[in-house]
Amino acid sequence: MNSGKIQVSIGATTILPRGVSEHGGAVVSSQGFSVNTEPLAKEGYDTLIVSGDNECRLPSATLVDFLHRAPVHSRRIASICTGAFVLAAAGLLDGKRATTHWYHARDFKKQYPNVQLDEDRIFVVDGQVWTSAGMSAGVDLALAIVESDFGLETARMVARKLVLYQRRGGGQSQFSTLLELNARSDRVQMALTYASENLASNLSVERLAEAARLSPRQFSRVFREETGQSPAKAVERLRVEAARLMMETSRHPIEIIARETGFGDRERMRQAFLRAFGQPPQTIQRASGVAPLTNQDLLNQ
Repeated sequence: MNSGKIQVSIGATTILPRGVSEHGGAVVSSQGFSVNTEPLAKEGYDTLIVSGDNECRLPSATLVDFLHRAPVHSRRIASICTGAFVLAAAGLLDGKRATTHWYHARDFKKQYPNVQLDEDRIFVVDGQVWTSAGMSAGVDLALAIVESDFGLETARMVARKLVLYQRRGGGQSQFSTLLELNARSDRVQMALTYASENLASNLSVERLAEAARLSPRQFSRVFREETGQSPAKAVERLRVEAARLMMETSRHPIEIIARETGFGDRERMRQAFLRAFGQPPQTIQRASGVAPLTNQDLLNQ
């Protein structure tokens, strides 16, 4: 945020971002730099975004009252990171789905049990209220807002200008599978890295053991001890994660995605998606808003 004099052009539309606070004036961020702000406007805003606070402090009664009335005056209310605590304190998340930074999820659930916290999600949209996890998830939220208001191609254009990969879908986990598997040894990590870089290959126990420089029997034992699951299950999780990302960020048909991520055919991928998400690939692809290429599209390329 900066002063209200910034203009952001998206196509033929100009967006005027404003940094606002309860009283206006200079506000010192948690990083020590000062942000010039305007006082809160009674008439509201098109999109009101509440930033996070490292200490998760309770907002003032004045701010709570302003936010409580915000849905009447603002088209969209959003939060980044622990800004969800502020929205919850104002009652804006009661009975709604929301998310916040995973580190603060336990405290959030204790303080606001009436909120349906999806603590693993990158961002959640429930009606006119949008919430995101921490750090880079705020960028994904912002790109999703651009996509909602101006369309997918515009969001992609913005992402390219920012030298960003196309935004992650809101349903994506805050954690990557590689991080969640939490390999402790270099050998198991070598095998996981090899698998993630060669998903379309035959990732048998023997091949992964070779990448880890262990015998197949020793590799299977060590892998399960470190990750709590079999190599085959871990490979399936890596493939599911990659396939979902392709669905949300490309127009590849399901058959091509299944082949590129090592499932081989759409039925095997469908079964894996049902195990992982409880939904088939087609449902997730439709929810992402990305229309896959048709056979005619492929012929015309």
